[in-house]
Amino acid sequence: MLEALQEIQEDGLNRLKTIADADSLEQWRVEFLGSNGRLKDVMPMMRDVPKEQKPEIGKLLNQVKQALESAFEEARQSVTGSSTDTSQPVDVTEPGTSFQTGCRHVITRTIEEIIPIFGRMGFDLAHGPEVEDEWHNFIALNIPADHPARSGSENFYLAGEGADRLLRSQTSTVQIRVMEQSEPPLKVISVGRVYRPDTHDATHYSMFHQVEGLAIDRNVTMVDLKTTLFQFARAYFGPEAQVRMRPSFFPFTEPSAEVDMYMPIKGTMQWVELGGCGMVDPNVLEAVGYDPEEWTGYAFGLGIERIAMRKFGIADIRWLYENQSGFLGQFA
Repeated sequence: MLEALQEIQEDGLNRLKTIADADSLEQWRVEFLGSNGRLKDVMPMMRDVPKEQKPEIGKLLNQVKQALESAFEEARQSVTGSSTDTSQPVDVTEPGTSFQTGCRHVITRTIEEIIPIFGRMGFDLAHGPEVEDEWHNFIALNIPADHPARSGSENFYLAGEGADRLLRSQTSTVQIRVMEQSEPPLKVISVGRVYRPDTHDATHYSMFHQVEGLAIDRNVTMVDLKTTLFQFARAYFGPEAQVRMRPSFFPFTEPSAEVDMYMPIKGTMQWVELGGCGMVDPNVLEAVGYDPEEWTGYAFGLGIERIAMRKFGIADIRWLYENQSGFLGQFA
């Protein structure tokens, strides 16, 4: 086998020197390196090589193969003027493949625009879990056990997670967590997903986003709350934006109000409801260990989807989550 390998290497290298065209080069490759070539033919002879000589012969076999392959590559480049790339030549007259430029989702963009506005007003950003317990989602927020908002038809309770585990229905849960862990005064906003089993239509979805604000200090009043919302409206919707509050009721604020903002929509100024607000109920302050005789505060919650839909003229909330790139690309 040793003699056969030496012969194959010498013969192959010598004949390769005389080849000057691609067809002859391919015939040489098939004869020496092909699946039925001379190098493959000698491999079965390894069975007859003595055990102590197998490492030496095996090493020589690899050396011969590498020498022939290297010489073949050099000859190919010499004959064809190219490397081993056997793909079809590129037709430079063909149109190129177009790549669509991605963009941030309109909800992500809206959130990234909102956070700095409140940051400039002194609000820190807080985060909380989306899977909550009844203490943070209801009890500490002054929502009694018999309140309709706690029913199974109004919440996503989680099977196997205990009787009191659910997907949070509001970002107000983060307010409770912040107050449990912090001493007043404080100013925070939280932004995130919330879940309610609403029937999907043009204005309702079972998952949506809220921005929640909380400020606790001495002598805080509704004037401070309205000023904050007014400053946000002007910063986000423009200098003509206005804010009005309509009396309402929420268990965790007293007094409570619905928040409307006067903003430009498709070239005309309109009043649009964006969320709710109010002064933090004393029961909520007591639940987290704050003295309501010393501390007061306000809270507000605004719907991110509502804000985005009004600002960008989106008529159906479902369009935001159908992942149609043509639609979402309008807001790049």
